[in-house]
This record gives sequence, C-alpha cells and structure tokens, in this order.
Amino acid sequence: MAQPLNVKDDTKARHPRAFEPVTLVVTVLLSILGAVIGLHMITTIGISANTSVIGALIAMIIGRISFFGLAKMRDINRQNLAQSAISGATFAAANSLLTPIAVPFAFGRTDLVGPMLVGASMGLLIDAWILYKSFGSRFLPADAAWPPGVAAAETILAGDKGGKRALLMAAGGAIGVGASFFGLPMSAAGVALIGNVWALGMFAVGLLVSQYAPAILHFTLSSMYVPHGVMIGAGIVALVQAVRILLDKKSAKDRQKDQILARARAAAPEDPSLVSTVSAGKLRRTFASGYVLYVAGALILATLGGIWTQMSVPAVIAWILFAAVAAIVHELIVGLAAMHAGWFPAFAVTLIFLVAGLLLQIPAVPLALLVGYCAATGPAFADMGYDLKAGWILRRENRPYTAFEIEGRRQQLLSAMIGFTVAIGLVALLWNTYFTAGHLPPAAMVYADTIKAGLTNPDVIRNLILWAIPGAIIQIIGGAKRQMGVLLATGLLIGTPNAGWLVLAALLFRFIWTKYRPQNGETEVSLIGAGLIAGDSIYSVGQIFKG
Repeated sequence: MAQPLNVKDDTKARHPRAFEPVTLVVTVLLSILGAVIGLHMITTIGISANTSVIGALIAMIIGRISFFGLAKMRDINRQNLAQSAISGATFAAANSLLTPIAVPFAFGRTDLVGPMLVGASMGLLIDAWILYKSFGSRFLPADAAWPPGVAAAETILAGDKGGKRALLMAAGGAIGVGASFFGLPMSAAGVALIGNVWALGMFAVGLLVSQYAPAILHFTLSSMYVPHGVMIGAGIVALVQAVRILLDKKSAKDRQKDQILARARAAAPEDPSLVSTVSAGKLRRTFASGYVLYVAGALILATLGGIWTQMSVPAVIAWILFAAVAAIVHELIVGLAAMHAGWFPAFAVTLIFLVAGLLLQIPAVPLALLVGYCAATGPAFADMGYDLKAGWILRRENRPYTAFEIEGRRQQLLSAMIGFTVAIGLVALLWNTYFTAGHLPPAAMVYADTIKAGLTNPDVIRNLILWAIPGAIIQIIGGAKRQMGVLLATGLLIGTPNAGWLVLAALLFRFIWTKYRPQNGETEVSLIGAGLIAGDSIYSVGQIFKG
C-alpha cells in the first residue's frame, strides 16, 4: 500500500520523474505497444481502444520483477505515468495523426501527407497542453466524471490494495469481458455507473433514438443532418457557457457556493476535494494562448500545404483564423463529452466543420487540410483529461496535496509527451505501408468522399438550423455542469447498437444500489463501472492479438 510521501519543502513535492531511467524505458516500450495497437484498430475496425488499463496492468506485472531496478514500478504513481504514456500514444497515433494524414491521401494528394503530418503533430501537442493547463478549473474540474480515468485509477488501486476494492473491480472486469464477447459495448454501462446521471440519461436517449429511428422513419438521422444540427445548437450554447466561465461570470448562487467553499478550504487546506489549481484568470490566458498557437500551426500548415497559390491573401488569412477556431472549438466539445460520458464524438464534430467549410465554399484542397487539422485536436484533449483524473485520484493520499498534485500533473504531461513522440515517429515510418495496402481509417475516407461530393442537398442548411434549436434549448436547461445537449447530440451521432439500453440499465442499477447502500453505494458502483470499462478495453485489445 502506498504511504504518504515525506515532503519537507511544501513547494517541492517528490513525485516520481518521467525521465528516470527505469520509468523512461518502460514508458517508451509501452508507448510503442500503444501506438501499434492504435494504428491496427483504427485501420481495421475504425476505432481505437483506451489502453490505459492495459498499461497499468503491464506496469504492475513489471513491478513484481526484482532485478534491474524494475521493482520501482510497484509505485502507483510510476504505474500512472506508464498508463499516461501508453494511452497517449494510442490515441495520438490513431485519432490525432493517422486519421488526419489519411484525408489528403484519400483525396488523391499524397504530396500533402507530409505537411499534414506536421500540422497534425502541432495540433496534437497544443491540444494536450491546453488540457494540462486548464484541468482543475471550474470549466474542466478534477472532480468531474472522466470515467476512463476513474477506471485506470481504480485498476491501479485494486492491484495495490486488494481487498473489497479488488473484488468489485474483478467482478466488473469479468462481466465486461464476458459481455463484450457477445458484442455488448460494456464501456457504455461502465460510464453510466460513474458519470453525471442527467448527462448520461440524455446520452442514452440519443443512442436509442439513433438506433431505432431508421426502422421507424425509414431513413437515417445522419442523412438528414439531424444529429449535426442538434450538436451545432448545443455546441454554440456550450461555447457561450464556457465564455461565461472564462470571464468568471457567476450567478449569485454560484458566488454563494464559492464563499462556502472558500471557508471550507480555510478550515481544511489540504483536503483534496477542496483544492482548485486553476483560477479564472489562468484559464482565460490558457485558451487565449492556445488559440494563438493554433493560429501559428495553421499558418505553418498553410505554408507547407501551398494553399497560398490557390487562394488570395485575405482568403488564406481567413482560412488560418477559421482553422484555429475549428481546432479549439472541436477540442472543447469533444472534451466536454469525454468528461461527462467517457465517449467523444470526434468524427461527427469534425464532420460539422467540414459541412461548414463546404457552406463557406472553401476550395477542396484547403478544406481537406482544414479538416485534417481539426481532426487532430480533441482526442489528446480527452485522453489527457482521463489521465490527469486518474492521477488526481491516486495522489489524494499524499501530503502536502497541492504541491504533490501540481508536480504529478507535470510529470504526467512529460510521460504523455513521450507517448506522443513515439506515436509521431511510428506514424511517419508506417503510414505508407498502411495506405498503399489500402488500410485507411474509415473516418478519413468519409471526409474525403464528402469533400469530393460537396453539398448537393438544398435542405441541409434548413435542417441544421431547425435541429439546432432543440439542441440549444436542452443545453440551456442542463447548464454547463450537465452538458445535456452535447451528450444528446453525442448519442445521436454515435448510435452504437444496444448501448442506450445498457446505459439505462446501468443507471437503474446505480439508483437501486445507492438507495439501499447510501453510505458506500456510490463508491461501490464506481468500482464496478471501472471494472466494466477495464474489461471492455482488455477484450478489445485482446482481439488484436487473436487476429
């Protein structure tokens, strides 16, 4: 069991370092494994698995080895660095790098793969940096759901402490693996046991409507751009809500809560549930700096991609500014969905900006680059949130909490950067092998085909505006903390079969369990939910080696 660290200087916490020789070797090897898993899954089944639990389990096994200093990996914080690296490498390689560079390739412009890889790499790194700087704010609080992060942390704690925690996790994991064998998406049930009830309720509604609407209405909602309209309306309201938080616009009720929280902090300054590490001013500076960085990345992509020869100077400047807006808005919407539901609709939100680009009549090649740049952001943002949530849970036993937490986040960022670097290198080496063999991410092919086809349906704009209205209304009703509109749109866009029923069943189970076990019920269902997510992830990754 991990013991509180003896930190003599309150300003310097002794958190394990990402570049310690043993930790570095382990994280590099795990990053290679994670990147390969991500590349294989995104080109075969079109999705990538969250490999954080796999990384944690491997780190635990390595920690049982007594030679070459590998026993150091028994430390839960080193295991956390390992899971941060492998999950970062997986999502980076699959979602943030290979998918974006496949867009110009599928469009028939192999010469633009190199420039797109540079632009996607910049988008990836900026994406993760913004989340790192804003995690723990009122907009992206550490005590929000972030379900896969909870699963990773609980896996590590179960291996460290054993007991009832391990039994509940093992039970959930066994159910997750078994049900996944029969094709049931058990991650959906897992997040329902951890995340916000209202948000996940709307998520379930969206999933069910998406699943059964084609049989009832005899057409898919996506063909009429209904989910996209709902996401646009909800996304606009979500952005307004985010701006209010950035400007620190609080209601009288919020100010009263802050006063109560301030008094509680004064009484218990080391209580981890009361510690906030990001002020409103710092949050504003983070997003302002992030936008400037995205502008710089778009400028470099525009130059390397040669769009200056295809558009006028004012048009290129507008393209750069719009690309930066698309990148930061995309990551925010994807991040909010990931924070509450553990699922992120990166493909669908990118498609929204693709449609916007078509409506703005952006030429085909510049639009392909813009779509790739937009697609590069979001996944790393969500994954970094998961990883920092896991670390936040694991570090709560150490004192002084604030110093240790801040240093731990920094080391996790460094571990993630190791994973990103490995992913960039492997994608640069292997993309041609995958693409020439015809193995392209399905999402990239959809983007390219949509750009080639253009918008031929005159009803698209009308449908987008019409369905944006209910999306906006639901988002307003739910408020910034519940994100009901964004989660409804996420469910409509994802449409995984039977996931809606699993979410509803899990919410019902959660209600019954916590009603009859009011003291420990929430903790226990969270452990079971973490086990379900872990089991689903293990099964998904296991299918790779089986194949």
